[in-house]
Amino acid sequence: MSDLKCARLMLRSAEGDLRSLLILAAEGPEEGFGFHVQQALEKAFKAWLALLGELYPLTHDLKTLLDRLAACGVDMQPWRETERYTPYAVQFRHTGVDPETEAINRDEAAASARTLLAKVAEELKEAEGGTERG
Repeated sequence: MSDLKCARLMLRSAEGDLRSLLILAAEGPEEGFGFHVQQALEKAFKAWLALLGELYPLTHDLKTLLDRLAACGVDMQPWRETERYTPYAVQFRHTGVDPETEAINRDEAAASARTLLAKVAEELKEAEGGTERG
């Protein structure tokens, strides 16, 4: 059984991070922008896991979340490139972005986050189809 309330809360939080990354997109620091990209993705993946009735791990590692969703039978191939944002969750926020790290294509990152959140919102809407909102 899915956990609709948890999924709704996680998705709402992911939407807040999406708004923040859009504000930072034009001139924000790489660390701040990358952090909100990572957070939006992480929370959306966790919302998706909750929709599937899975307990999500308390981790910032996007690969771990992608692997969990794939183990549930979800095709995660379109999202595999998002693994690159994991270091922005903690490491780069504290140390700065490593000069060897490829700069974020902000338009692509924002588009990935928007697309994922829309997909999870669609899954949530389908799951809520025959249930009362609470």
